[in-house]
Amino acid sequence: MSMSKLFSSFFLCFMFVLFVLDPANAQGLKVGFYAKTCPEAEFIVKKVITQTMSVAPSLAGPLLRMHFHDCFVRGCEGSVLLNSSTKQAEKDAVPNLSLRGFQIIDNVKSALEKACPGVVSCADIVALVARDVVAASKGPSWEVETGRRDGRTSNLIEALLNLIPPFANITTLKNDFQQKGLSVKDLVVLSGGHTIGTSHCSSFTNRLYNFTGKGIVGDADPTLDPNYVLRLNSRCKPNDVNTLVEMDPGSFKTFDDDYYTLVAKRRGLFQSGFSSS
Repeated sequence: MSMSKLFSSFFLCFMFVLFVLDPANAQGLKVGFYAKTCPEAEFIVKKVITQTMSVAPSLAGPLLRMHFHDCFVRGCEGSVLLNSSTKQAEKDAVPNLSLRGFQIIDNVKSALEKACPGVVSCADIVALVARDVVAASKGPSWEVETGRRDGRTSNLIEALLNLIPPFANITTLKNDFQQKGLSVKDLVVLSGGHTIGTSHCSSFTNRLYNFTGKGIVGDADPTLDPNYVLRLNSRCKPNDVNTLVEMDPGSFKTFDDDYYTLVAKRRGLFQSGFSSS
């Protein structure tokens, strides 16, 4: 897949996901929604992200992932940002415990509040930030339709039921995407987002040490390149929950098409291809 085709497909999938996963919000969206109420909104977001990426480029993957995790539960309405005093919000669900970058969203929100108090929604901020971190990683940029309304409900159980685990097989992946109105092509293209970012070892060590669940020594996933297994073994021990591993070794800070090359070589970290941090 050429870079231009990847970028074009990724952009189109982003737009399609918006309308499929968040039809209520999508109906009122338009490019330039804040043209009159906060004309510098997108410039402010980009400025904060440019500053962030200059010192912490590894946050691009987590911030892009945050957008997907938000959209896949209740639609793209910012509910992944909400806190719960009883730890029952989306962000408290196991798949979201490794989300990072909330402080960057807060920084963007603070900058926007100084310029236009109470105008730009948090849901729009998450969407704009996703676009800008991809662009800052030498990936595509696109016009983001804005005007989302912030959700006020965030439920841990809904996150568990809707977010795809890293150990999901292709049958589960296809079924889960189909239930969201997304095709196999959408699945393949959107998985390309894993070209940037890292993952905790705990998301894939079952593929290295206990794939069949029988506790056999050397029980690695036979679909993985054996040399890649050895490399991962040197980075991740069986109970390691802290170490981060590049999903696209050599270019994990650059949005390119190398991820697909690695998958073709049997060097994809996840069975699902849909978990990062």
